[in-house]
Amino acid sequence: KGAVDEIAIFGSASETFSKKNIGCNIEESLDRFRLVTDAAKIYNIPVRGYVSCVAGCPYEKDVDPTKVARLAEKLVEMGCHEISLGDTIGVGTPSSIVRVIHEVKSVVDANMIAVHLHDTYGQALANIYASLGEGINIIDSSVAGLGGCPYAAGASGNVSTEDVVYMLNGMGIETGIDLDKLIKAGSYICNELGKD
Repeated sequence: KGAVDEIAIFGSASETFSKKNIGCNIEESLDRFRLVTDAAKIYNIPVRGYVSCVAGCPYEKDVDPTKVARLAEKLVEMGCHEISLGDTIGVGTPSSIVRVIHEVKSVVDANMIAVHLHDTYGQALANIYASLGEGINIIDSSVAGLGGCPYAAGASGNVSTEDVVYMLNGMGIETGIDLDKLIKAGSYICNELGKD
């Protein structure tokens, strides 16, 4: 197997974002991804597929949920074991995220769907809560909300893992994560990076 435990491929439901982010249109990206998934199968390495711009695009604005579902379906067909739906610019609201999830669940099993929600307008936790109601139980997050995308000007970083764990604890959902240790880790990395 080697040094790689899992591979991630990042596609986009927006043609313009695809070109800006990975230098090719959606169809070309699928051809490239297929090379990766075919090689991963040979070495039995799982591949996780990401779909960016599921709730909106910095260039095209609204994104049709059916485009998201078509891309997710193609990624699963080529061998992705999980599909992470990314609100790359953080414009999603609970209702728009639920619409996307409904559309994707029509072609991909809910157990294979994750959400990756940025918090630009303070909607990430509400969107996660709505996603949980749709049977989604895989949530991407980042310690201290670090990260982001250089091709999504003005978008803030990922939702904070600390906030997600706090919310889930309050809902009685067991995560196995020690919140106090998580907060210490977030403080440490922010201090090292010179962030507040």
